[in-house]
Order: sequence, then structure tokens, then C-alpha cells
Amino acid sequence: MGKRKFSGLEITLIALFCLVVIVACVLIGLLASGQSGVKRTEFSPECPNLLISERIDCIPDQVATKSTCSLRGCCWSPQSDTSVPWCFFSSNHGYKVDGSTRTTQAGFETTLTRLPSPSLFGNDINTVLLTGEYQTSNRFRFKITDPRTQRFEVPHEHVGSFTGSAASNLNYKVDVKQNPFGIVVTRVSNGRVLFDTTIGPLQYAEQFLQLSIKVPSINIYGVGEHVHKQYRHDVNWKTWPMFSRDTGPSASMDNLYGVQTFFLCLEDNTGASFGVFLMNSNAMEFVVQPAPAVTYRTIGGILDFYIFLGNTPEQVVQEYLELVGLPMLPSYWSLGFQLSRYNYGSLDEVKTVVERNRETGLPYDAQVTDIDYMEGWKDFTYDKVNFKDLPDFAAYMHEYGQKYIIILDPAISTQSLSDGNPYESYTRGESKKVWVNESDGVTPLIGEVWPGETVFPDFTNPDCTNWWVEECTLFYNTVPYDGIWIDMNEVANFVQGSKNGCEQNDLNYPPFTPSILDKLMFSKTLCMDAVQKWGKQYDVHSLYGYSMSISTRKVIEALFPGKRSFLISRSTFAGSGKYTGHWLGDNAATWDHIKWAIPGMLEFNLFGIPYIGADICGFSDDTTEELCRRWMQVGAFYPFSRNHNSIGFISQDPAAFGPDSMLVKTSKYYLNIRYTLLPYLYTLFYNAHTQGDTVVRPLLHEFYSDEETWNIYKQFLWGPGLLISPVLDPGVVSIQAYIPDAVWYEYDTGAKISVRKEWTDLYLPADKLGLHLRGGYIYPTQQPANTTVASRKNPMGLIIALDDNNAASGNLFWDDGESTGTIDSEAYIYYEFTVSNNVLTMTAIRSNYADPNNLMFEEIKILGSLQEITAVTVSQNNVVEDFPYNIIYYPSEKVAHITGLQLELGKSYTVQWTQELNVNERFDCYPSPNPTQERCEQLGCVWDETSGPDIPSCYYSSDNAYSVDQVEYTSSGLTANLILNSANTKANEDYTTPISTLCLEVKYHLNHMLQFKIYDYQNTRYEVPVPLNLPSSPTSTDEERLYEVSVQKKPFGIQVRRRSTGILIWDSQLPTFTFSDMFIQISTRLPSQYIYGLGENEHTTFRRNMSWHSWGMFTRDQPPTYELNSYSHQPFYMALEEDSNAHGVLFLNSNAMDVTLQPTPALTYRTIGGILDFYMVLGPTPELVVQEYTALIGRPVMPPYWSLGFQLCRYGYVNDSEIAQLVEEMKAAGIPYDVQYADIDYMERQLDFTIGTRFAGLPALVNKIKEEGMRFIIILDPTISGNETNYPTFSRGVQDDVFIKWPNTDDIIYSKVWPFLPDVEVDESLPEETQIQLYGAHAAFPDFFRNSTAEWWKREILELYNNPTNTSRSLKFDGLWIDMNEPATFLNGAIGGCRNELLNMPPYVPHLGYRSEGLIVKTPCMEGQQYLPDGTPVRHYDVHSLYGWSQTKPTLEGLQSATKERGIVIARSTYPTSGRWGGHWFGDNTAAWDQLSTSIIALMEFSLFGISYTGADICGFFKDSEYELCIRWMELGAFYPYSRNHNQKGTRRQDPASWNATFEEISRNVLNIRYTLLPYFYTLMYEAHAHGSTVIRPMLHEFVEDRTTWEIYEQFLWGPALLISPVMQQNAVTVNAYLPNARWYDYHTDEDVGFRGQFRLLSAPLEHINLHIRGGYILAWQKPANTTFYSRKNPMGLTVALNDALIAEGQLYWDDGVRIDAYEDGVYLLTSFTANQNVLDITVLHHGYSDPNNLMFTEIKVLGVPFNVTQVTILQNGGTIASSHAVDYNDTKQLLTITNLQLELGESYTVQWS
Repeated sequence: MGKRKFSGLEITLIALFCLVVIVACVLIGLLASGQSGVKRTEFSPECPNLLISERIDCIPDQVATKSTCSLRGCCWSPQSDTSVPWCFFSSNHGYKVDGSTRTTQAGFETTLTRLPSPSLFGNDINTVLLTGEYQTSNRFRFKITDPRTQRFEVPHEHVGSFTGSAASNLNYKVDVKQNPFGIVVTRVSNGRVLFDTTIGPLQYAEQFLQLSIKVPSINIYGVGEHVHKQYRHDVNWKTWPMFSRDTGPSASMDNLYGVQTFFLCLEDNTGASFGVFLMNSNAMEFVVQPAPAVTYRTIGGILDFYIFLGNTPEQVVQEYLELVGLPMLPSYWSLGFQLSRYNYGSLDEVKTVVERNRETGLPYDAQVTDIDYMEGWKDFTYDKVNFKDLPDFAAYMHEYGQKYIIILDPAISTQSLSDGNPYESYTRGESKKVWVNESDGVTPLIGEVWPGETVFPDFTNPDCTNWWVEECTLFYNTVPYDGIWIDMNEVANFVQGSKNGCEQNDLNYPPFTPSILDKLMFSKTLCMDAVQKWGKQYDVHSLYGYSMSISTRKVIEALFPGKRSFLISRSTFAGSGKYTGHWLGDNAATWDHIKWAIPGMLEFNLFGIPYIGADICGFSDDTTEELCRRWMQVGAFYPFSRNHNSIGFISQDPAAFGPDSMLVKTSKYYLNIRYTLLPYLYTLFYNAHTQGDTVVRPLLHEFYSDEETWNIYKQFLWGPGLLISPVLDPGVVSIQAYIPDAVWYEYDTGAKISVRKEWTDLYLPADKLGLHLRGGYIYPTQQPANTTVASRKNPMGLIIALDDNNAASGNLFWDDGESTGTIDSEAYIYYEFTVSNNVLTMTAIRSNYADPNNLMFEEIKILGSLQEITAVTVSQNNVVEDFPYNIIYYPSEKVAHITGLQLELGKSYTVQWTQELNVNERFDCYPSPNPTQERCEQLGCVWDETSGPDIPSCYYSSDNAYSVDQVEYTSSGLTANLILNSANTKANEDYTTPISTLCLEVKYHLNHMLQFKIYDYQNTRYEVPVPLNLPSSPTSTDEERLYEVSVQKKPFGIQVRRRSTGILIWDSQLPTFTFSDMFIQISTRLPSQYIYGLGENEHTTFRRNMSWHSWGMFTRDQPPTYELNSYSHQPFYMALEEDSNAHGVLFLNSNAMDVTLQPTPALTYRTIGGILDFYMVLGPTPELVVQEYTALIGRPVMPPYWSLGFQLCRYGYVNDSEIAQLVEEMKAAGIPYDVQYADIDYMERQLDFTIGTRFAGLPALVNKIKEEGMRFIIILDPTISGNETNYPTFSRGVQDDVFIKWPNTDDIIYSKVWPFLPDVEVDESLPEETQIQLYGAHAAFPDFFRNSTAEWWKREILELYNNPTNTSRSLKFDGLWIDMNEPATFLNGAIGGCRNELLNMPPYVPHLGYRSEGLIVKTPCMEGQQYLPDGTPVRHYDVHSLYGWSQTKPTLEGLQSATKERGIVIARSTYPTSGRWGGHWFGDNTAAWDQLSTSIIALMEFSLFGISYTGADICGFFKDSEYELCIRWMELGAFYPYSRNHNQKGTRRQDPASWNATFEEISRNVLNIRYTLLPYFYTLMYEAHAHGSTVIRPMLHEFVEDRTTWEIYEQFLWGPALLISPVMQQNAVTVNAYLPNARWYDYHTDEDVGFRGQFRLLSAPLEHINLHIRGGYILAWQKPANTTFYSRKNPMGLTVALNDALIAEGQLYWDDGVRIDAYEDGVYLLTSFTANQNVLDITVLHHGYSDPNNLMFTEIKVLGVPFNVTQVTILQNGGTIASSHAVDYNDTKQLLTITNLQLELGESYTVQWS
């Protein structure tokens, strides 16, 4: 058949057809490319007048220019703010609905057609399909797809296609806007628009998809993974890229390891919230802007949105996780603490770290090794050199109950092993074709990671998963492990794309690249055209970690069948939490990173990955101790709690900082809390696993109604109840923390805090983290241990934190902690706990698990228990069960602790308790005399008469009237102003109006000492002018401080807690606090019933009676009488804590005051002036308390050696001849005796600085006895007669203006004291009081505060000493005894009466003697005007109790100026710091048996007060002494530091020479013992002077761990070594003595007594006092003589008392005995003695003095030598020296005596015996 020719018409038609086809193709091409086919100028953008905040950026890919904007058909409007889009979409961009909306089974669908407009990046899709699904009443899904072409959709393992029908009762309404297209989702309940896409146009191109959404509030949370720095998004035009990437957290807005497209929006304060999730795994951006609006831009896949509605933020999270997969339930052990680092270097180093942390007792469950365990960083290998024993490591860990976790990276090396053998894991994978391939889909993509050249497993390939399981199994069979950590799975690659580079195509270089790091798609990862089973890397890249997690979970299922094991992954995607946990990646050791971890954790809880944490202490960079310490504190509350760091940086495991470091201690403390609360945390994970709750929870989830919580990101919650407020900045000891609107309790103490719904300053010193329990919740607990294996065996408990309604609830989930499927199989225990009306109901909802440890709830703590719980009833099934429970109530904290319960885990119980107010909790509201119900109730207090004699009937029922608003913390203290609540001040109106302008100031002066004072910041008030030794600025450090201080805000209170134990040692948050002009009151709870000190008043035990006793303090001429205020004012006490620690408190206030001690235990101070100024020293031992206290107030004076000799005095010597005769009688009796006194008898008519006619020979007598080696002391009273015509002392005093005057006048205040009038004949037969009334002169009172007075006084002393007008009458005294300086009068007030009734009878008169007579009993008027050295006027009312104190220093200065020697001053009235200048005797006691024990109590008390030179008048001052009493008193008094026999005029003589020869012998013998031991005693005085030690030492100071010693007051120690046990009962010939737990030797026999730690009845005939030397000590001694002048020339010796370990030590201080400031000037000799086994070293420590007497140690006694000694060798400078000594060993006594030695004092020697 031939060819047919076309006709012309046909040709024409064909031509036209071709033309049409060409045009059509062009049009199709134009349409497909998004080009309109018309010139761009023909498209006219519609640019409405938008709010700037609502602009949607049209040029997201580059810097905007007008030309680019025009090309894109967008609106141009430049702004000054470059963050605002200058080019934005017009309203005629986007799509429109094409046709009708079609109803489907699940919802609807409709077609969208693109509006004609320029394309941004080409390949726009003209027609798309919108599908909407009403999946649940709270969940709406819509997706936009290409109906013509299947685009990539995420092959999620949990989220599948929706097959259900549309839900009903929708809580949302969906509107589809037609043109332009938009979707609007509205909340049905209130009509609020939640989700509105009409703010911007839909963009849907092949590689650019965008949708913008307007939201109703700026409270946008979530989307990641990034460093957001804060939890709530900053909506100020921020663009966040999302594309999984191997890069560490930083301040840059980088895309990090995972992709999480979910955000939550809190709508308002009702809690209504919604969430949005885009199911898309392509690279994308998330933009937030202030409209508020968000924009999702992605470069692939589809737009697949889910919207979740909730009534609360928490419900939204639950809705989201129901979709993407609920979080996995972690193994219980994985909630323990973990340690890790990259590059331990060897297994030996790993074990070193493990061991050192175990040894600290650190709770610690798992050890992790990083890639350095591998051979060449190859998975499934181990370094057979450095980690050769790794196969045994898991077993090593398991022995201790710990676990071992390994790291695995995805990249697999292509290279052989180091021994040349094939790398089998690679070989097997290669054979199974399991790698990610290049674009051809066949060739494995080669990259480079840690091991060098690598391939990358394709975990989306089931064959790869099988290979992965196999490899992990093979390795496990070689190196067992317990869990897996997968890293580098973004996926990371150290070369760009591949070793072969990446092709130039639209996948590797797409038209639009989101603002990802480096702006290069394959940077640090694979080429985008690489192929996996699920698709191109371009689409599935961000799913790599997700797919690897799924595969690795299958490994765990295979390796640990039925067990959960452990898995964390660095890269995550939506739904990863179903399989894995996550850590926040390779952070840095910086303060920024510790902050950023909290928003990161909060976000991952939104994302459904609650098992989350950051590398504690930082991964890269060297950490610091402070940063690591703070990080360990907060990290203890990370759900995934692991300390991990990188190669090349310092070790940062806790033990690396030292086993006793603060870091270790605080780490242990908070990890122990973590482990205690693990049942609560585990239950939170159960709630997360079963219903999608958050574990780490932002405050806004619980307190959404409080807008302050909406942007809190430096605090977080565990679940609903535990608030964690960490320190996140350096050098900080306080933080601003927000306390939401609930009842909150301090975790540490259980005490309720007063703040709520406000910001507050939390004081958090170096070792503290803010931790609070929310009221209304019940927290299950378990006693912690070092591992969870151990802790799960421990008893359980409950912490019940009551809310405002005294109710609480909680729950507990419990299973075996490791098995899978326990919930599905119901193999668990689930409790619901509720408390209401004092009844705890424990309901076991499910109980299908029997714990093998037979666990029981054994304790319950109830926080907020306002009254003491007195009884508990436990019932099961309405049957009461009997348990030997115990209840401890802590009234300060309002915490009840019930222990001893046996409530079996898994059973239901009811626990009921009854409460009542303990009378010990009463605080006296009417401390004035004669309370009545009417007076009480007028004060707003409660009246309830009780049977107890001293229990207050009128007591407070409401809080104190003060509160605190803001506390300003610094590193050295805090300040706060107090606010007065005037509505609550009724109780104080009788005592004047409370002051409203108060300031609290706390200073942390030293690590062991703090000060807190409360004063009026507007009106200057009197403050005590006593100088203290304070640092110029506080020197304490947060790390070393022994205390922590907290201010309770409402009601006001101060709490001081011992940091090491948490024991509260001061707590003044009590109703008593008030501060007015003339009545100030503050109470504190005490840590125990054991309080010592506070004086001066007589009491019958050393420990203070706590049975509602009140003790006045106000100096008064009051002889010792039970409870009456006496001569001194010492407002210092030492308290023991129940654990044997001790602290001391000084109340620096000199006004009249009282202290009430009550059995609460508590103490109340009441003072009538000044301010509150407290100093606290923390010890922690009693002896350290005194040393610290004396460091504050000044060390005790160093007495001259002679003043340690025996002394005689009496008031009533007739003349100097009587004194001379006494001296001779004493010499004849051979009784050691150093000092003679003259009382006021020696004066002319008791006038100071005069010598009476009867004592005209006194100067000569003094000179005579001094030549014989004795010393003389005279008395001086302060008052000066004003009735003399020729009395220079008074005249000069008037001239120098030294006397106290009436205020605002020049008139001297006169009263009557000792001086008699001139020219009268005194009838001495009359009573003294009558004599004073009849013959007493006008006596003036020198004001010793004045500089002029001090100089006048010193001149008068000097004149008396030298008498320049008549040297024969110069009185060469050696010491001064100052008496009557309270000051005392024999007339109340003044001659003519006082003039200011308010001051003399103030509104409140403290509990003083003769209370009804006011303050002027036996003392001058309170209005007397005095002047401080700087000229400041003060009232005697304020400084009365300082009178004796002010006299003592100028007296010592005058004495030393006159004598040029050290001298001694004895003062009757003292105040803190008096001990710096003088000693003290206990005043005018009585010759009575009870005065012996009270004198010991006083000795020990004044040791506390820093006055070591003390004593009582031996044999008694008043009344006739009697023979036996005086003998026993001489025996006791021989061991008083100040040993003086003194008595009253008119009583019988009682000096030792006045009785009989037996008395003389007993006195001589006991005083010879004293004189023998004076070198030891003098050394104790030196230690007191130099270091503040006690000389007379209570037994408890040495044996505080022995509670028996806390009550002992009839025995005492000289220093640490000599125990004195005197007889103090009439007719007694035995003494019941307690010998504490040490070796003791009888002083008299040198024998070991053979018992310890018990009372023993010791023989004590009249001539015997029991003395015992303590083993372990060496006492220096000297042969005695009749005076120290002679004894100091005698040979010396040593008594070495070996302890059980045959060790002993001691010292000898020696100087000339009289030099002023010998110690300070270094003019002394200090020798140490150390004995160990059979060697005694005598070592000179300081050689500043050589004794002129060439003293030698001639005898050494060694007590307790257990073996026969035949030879003693003397060595010096390492060589033996000749010695003619004799050796005697007594086998019976185990006593070695070495005599005839010649060891020179001041030389060092070694003495050896064998």
C-alpha cells in the first residue's frame, strides 16, 4: 500500500493541533511550576493594613529586599526593627476551597486549589486534598496531601491510620474558611479561637510546605530539640530549626539531636490548654511571633496536624501521648544515680572510681563506660589491654548490687581489628546488606566516625534489626552488661555526607534550606539522597535515632526477656519515649548549662520522654567544685541522674573531690533523699506510663491559675508535690524562688513555711538546695541505701503533708521493679492513700504482687500536725491491731513521727490518731505577778488553770504580731525589716506599744559563730558598750559554716540549724515575740533539756531546772540564795543537743531581765530595755563552745603564780597585830599559804584609800610578809564618802567629775554604803544595818565608764601604793579585791529617794528578788546619768549590770601600774568579758553543807562564762562554821582556782590554824597536794588564757558522749586529767563517785582503780579527798613548800598516766610567774610530754624563758606499765647521756618510778624504759 498524501486542510488542521499541543504543554509547564504565565507585574498583591505582629514572612530564606519581595508578589513595608518581616504575604496568596466539603466516616474532606500568585521556591502543587478527622472529643486531625502523587509520610510505629468514626460531643468546633483557605478551631465551651490558620497563606510545593497558626496566648511551650534558655517561648520573632544534628547545647539557636514538633499553649488562668503536633520528619522551621502565632515550614512530606484540647496543661500532654505512645516504665534500678565519663582510659581506673565512690557511702546504682572501652572505638569489641577484665566487670558490679551500662554508636567500622582479623560485626552486616546505601540503593554509603571509615546500619530495615540483635547478643555473651546507651544516632558523620561527597541535586541542595546549623543539609551527617528502607535520607534523617531506639528495644527484649533493662538515646522523635529515655547531650561545665537543663527536662516531659536528664557537672570543660556541687544537688532530682564528662577534663565523680568534701556530703544528702523518695518517683513514672502524666513538671501545670507560674523555669516539680528550687548561679547563697499558692513544708525539717503565692528569698548555703513538700499530698518513702537493690529491702513509710483542711492524698505503685508486663498481668500493688479528720486510709486497690522482702510501712511522718499526737490506733478490716509504736512530736516544726508500725505492704489499713495541746507548749502571756483570768483575757490570751505549780494559767493562743516581707541575703549574712500587724498586738499593750520599725540583721562572722540582732532602725536605742572580738568583716565561708539560718516570715521567727545534723538549735517562731521600749520578749525552742549557764544565781544542779523556772539577771548585793539574782549578770548559756553536740548563746543585753526555762524545752528572755543582740557559737564540743565564746569575749586573765596559792581573809580583823599573829600561826603549822588579805577593817571608817589607826602597822606588816615570800591583797569598795572635809579621793573625784549624777543636773547621787560619817562614835554593838542608817556617810558612785574616772581611780590606787607624802604609809599590796560593785547600797535608791518612778518601777519588773519593790533594792536610782568613754550619755537603768565590769579593767591597770607585776583583781560583780581582767569569788555565802555543791556548780558555770579564776569563801562567810564542814570545805577548796578561806565579822575564826592539830594536818596535806600540782594547774591557766580552755571542767566536757556525765555536778575536773570527788554530806565517810569510761588511777596510791563508766562508793574518811588521774595524760608537778616563792625553787617531776593503748601526753607552761604579758611577749617556756609504749619524749616547743633556779625534773612516775622494767635510758639529741638515776618497778601497782634524774627544765629529752 502506497503512501497517502494529506490534503491542505488536513495539513492545516495538523499544524493547528500541534500548535495547541505546544501551547498546552507550555501552560501545563507554567502551571506546574507555579508561574502564572503572565508578567509578574500583572499580579497585584492585596496588602491589608495588618498589625506588624501578624505579618507572615515572605522571604524566610534570605535578607529581604524590595525587589525580591516584588518578585514573590508580597507586601513590602520596612521597619526599624529588623526582626520584623519587611516583606510579608498578601491576602491573595494561598489556596481556596474548591467545591463542597465532603463528609467522611471520620470527619470531612475537601479539595483546595492554589490561588494564582508567584511561587516562592517553585514546583507548587496546584490542587491538594484536605482531610479532617474528629478522632476523639479532644483530638482533631487534619492533613493536607497531594491527591495525585504519594508523598512521604512518617511510618510511625505507634501512630497508624485512623479507622474509627467521627467522635461525638466534641469539645472543639472546626471551621474551614473558603477563600483564602484557612482552618479555625474553636473551643466549644467558651467560643475561644484556639487555632487559626487564616493569619497566613498555606504554601504547598514539592519542597516547601508552610502553615501559620494564630494562637490565643503567648504561653507557648515545647518544640525541640533546642536550648530555649527559658521554658515559655520568647515570641519576639524567633525561628527554631528542626533537623536532628550532632551538636552540643549552646546559646545559639541550633537544631540539636532530636526533632519534636509538639507545642502546648496555655490559654488563660482557667487552665484551659491545647496542643499542636505536626507529624513530619523533614527538615523544618518553627517560627514564633508576637501576634501570637506560630509557623511551621518544612521541606518535604505532608502537613499532618493534630490538635489536642484539655482542661489543664497536664491533660493536653496526656492526650498527646495517647496518640504518639505512652512513655516506657523504667527499671527501678535505673532511677538510681549513675557515674560515667568518656576516657577512663582503663578498667583499673573505672574500678578506682567505683571503689572510691562506694567508700564514701554515696548512693550509686550504675556505672557506665563510654567508647574508650572498645577496641579502636568499634562496637561489639573491647580493649583487651586496658579493659582486659571487662568480661568480669558486670559481675563485679553485681556483687555490690550495682549495674553496668555500655555505650553503642550506630556507625560500624569497615576496617579489620588491631590483630588483623576481620571485624566480624561488619562482615556479617555486609553479608546481610543492612547498611544505608547511596542514591543507587545498592552501594553502602561510606562515612567516617569514631573508628574511622564506617558504614551506617539502616535500622528501618528489619534485617538490620535482626543483625543488631545478633551482634548485641554475641557481645553480651562475651562482656555481660545490664543496659545500653545509644549515641551519635542523629545520624552523626565526621565527613560531609559521605567520603565520596554528595551529588548536586534538589535533595542535597533543596530550593529552600531551613535555618539549620551550617545551612547545609548533609553537614555532619549523610547525603540526603542516601537510601533507607523507609525512604530517602532527605525524608527519614530525623527518624534515625527513633528507628535505632526501636531496634535496640528489641535487643533488650532478646537479651533480657521479660526485663525492662535500660535504654537512653541521644536522638529522639515524637513517640521515642515509648522505647527509650534521653539525655540532653554534650553540655558544658558552665553555669548557663546547669540552668538550661531545666527547660530541657520540662520540654521532654511534654514530649513524652520523662526519663530525662543532663550530664551532671557538665560534659565538656573542667568543672569547678562549686558548679559540680550545685549540679549534684539539682541532678539528684533529674529523673535520669548521671554524672558524666569528657576526655581531657578533670575527674568530677563526687569522690574525686575528697571523701569528706562538702561536695560528697551534699551529694550523699540529696541522693539519699532521692532514694528515700524513689517509691514516689516510681509511682510518677507509673502514672506517666499508664496515663501520660509528666514526671518532672512545670509549676504552671499545677498552678495555672497563678500567672506568675507561667514563665518559671528555674524551679520544677516532681509530679504534683515536690518542689525543687536549686541554686544555679556562682557565689550565691540565696535565690529568689516562687512559692505557689499551697501549703508547703521544708523537706529537711518538715516545718511549714509561711509564704505562699509569692516570690521569696530562699537561703541556700553551699550545701543546700531548696526542697519543699506540697500540703495535701502523701508521699510513699523507703529507707535509702547505697543501691536500689539494698533500698528495696528496707522498711517503707509515708510522709503525710496536710493541706489547709488537714487533708491529704496520694498513691503508690509497686512491682518487682524490673519485669515487663506487670501492669498488663496485674502483678503489682497499687495503693490509694487518703487522710481526713486525723484518719489515714490505706486502700490496696490492687495487691497481686508479693514482695520477697516482706516489706512493711514502719513509719509515718505527719507534717502540719498542729497539736501533739498522743495516741495511734491501727485497724485492718475493722479489727484493731496492736503495735509497739512510738510517737515523737516536734512542736517547733509541727511534725509528728510515728515509728514502730508494722503495716504489711499490699494490705489495707486504717490509721487513726488523737491530738491534744501539751501543756509544755504553753508560753506565759502574763509573766507579771498575780495573773487573773480577767487580766489574761484582756490580753487576748487563754486562761486555763492547771494543777502544775509553775505551769502558766495564762498563755498565748495566737501568733506573734510581727512578720517579714523581704529578706536580703548576702554571702556574709542577711537583713530584713519586720512588719508589725497592729491587729495582733493586744497582748502587749500593758507593757507599752510594740515598735513597728524593727530591723533584723544576721552576720555570719565565723564558720562557728554568728550574730543576730533586732533593733529599731528609726530610733537609736541603747546597745551594750562592751567590746567583743569580732572580725572587721565576716570571714565565714558558705562551704565551712557549721550553721544555717532561716528567717520565718509569718509569723516572724529566726531558725538556726546545725548544718551537719539538721538539728534546730534556735527557733524563735513563737507567739511570745514582742519589742517595745520597756518590754522586749523573745522565746526559742531548745534542742534538749540540757542547758547550762545563765547567772549569777544559786541553783541546786549544774543542768538548769527546766520545770517552768524563771531566773532574774540584774546585778545585786544578794548573798547566794536559791533563785535570787546575785552579784553578776551573765546572760550566756551552753546547750547540749541530743546527739551530744553543743552550742552556746550570748544575749548581749545589760538591762534587767529574766529567763524562763520550760520543759517544752524552750527558753524565754524578757528584758526591759536595749535591743536584742545574740551571739551563737557552734562548738560542736562543750570545750570548743567555751573556747569559741572566750575568743569572742576575750580570754581569761593569766593569774600570777602566787595567786594560785592558798589565801586567808576575814572581815573583822581587829588590828594589824591580829593579822600578824595569824601569819605566824600558819607558818608554825607548816600549812602552805601564799596570800593574806585585809577587808574593809583596815580603812579609816571604811573610806577607800585610807589606813585606819588600828592598822597603822599594816604597811610594815605587808612589807615583812612579802620579804618572807608571801603576798598581800587589800579590798576596795567603789563608793566614796562625800562628807569629809579633807578627803583627797573625793575632792579629786569632784574636780575630775567622776561621780554619777542626777540627770540634767550637776548634783551627785548619794546613798549609804560602808563609809561612816566623820567625828561620830560608832556603836559597833548595833546590827550593821542600823549602824549604817545612823552613822552612814553620803556615798557617791564613781562612773567607771568615763575616761576621767578610770584615770582618777588608777591615780588613787597608785597613791595608796606609793604614798608620796609618807612612804612609810605606802601599802605595797599585790592584788586588789573589789567588792560591792553591783553597785551595792544599804539604802534602796538614794538619800532622799528616787525621782523617776517609771525607771525604778518599770511596767514590767523581771523575776528578781524583792520584785514588788522594783529595781532599786540595795542599789542606786535607775535614772542616774552616766557617760560612756565617747561621751554618750546612758542611764544607770541600762548600764547598772555593767558597773562591776566597768570597774575591773581600770583596777587591773592601776594595780599593774603600781606594782609593775601581773597582779590579780578579784571582783564580786561581773559581766561577759570581765574574765579578761579579773577573777571572781561567789560572794557572801553561808557556812552550810549545801554551799559545797553550789560552789562546784558556780565553778563550772563561771568556767563557761570565761572566768577561770574563781572560788567560794572556804568554810563559809556567814555564820559560824563547824569542824567537819570546814575540813571538808578545806579539802574541796584546795581545788578551787581561787582558794581563799574567808568569813564574817562576829563569827568564829575558821582559818586552818584556829581548830586543832588534826585540822592543821588535814589542811596541810591537802594543800601540799595543791602546791605539788601547781605546775599542772598553772599550765591549765595558760591554756585558758591562750586558747580559752576551761580550768575547772565539768565532766561532760571530756565525756560528752556519756549522757550520765550531763547530770553530774558534785565532781569536777582540773583540766582533762584530774578528777576531784569531794565529800559534801555531813557525817559521810564515803562518796558515790562516777568514773567515766577511761582508765583512772588513784592519785594517792598510783594504782589503776580497775573500773570505769560507773558509779562506785569510794572510801572517804575525814582526812581524805578522792582524786583520780586519767590515763592518757601527763601531769607536771613540783615539790611543795609553804609558799609558791619557795616551791618554785624545788625539783620538778612528772606523773605519766598511761591509757589502755599505753599512750599519754601533757604540757608544762612556765614563766617567772609575775611578768605582765609574759605569754603575749613570748617570755615563757612551753614543754610538751608524749609517752608511747615505753618511750617518753620531753620536747621544748617554745623557749623564751630560763628559770633562775636551774630547775630539773628529778622524778618521773609512770602509771600503768604492764611489764617489769629493769632499765631506763636517757637520750638527748639522739644519743644516750649519762644519768645516775634509780629505777623502781612495783609489779602490784604496775608503777615505774625513776628517781635521781637531772633533766633540766628547758631542754628536750627522750626517756626509754625496757
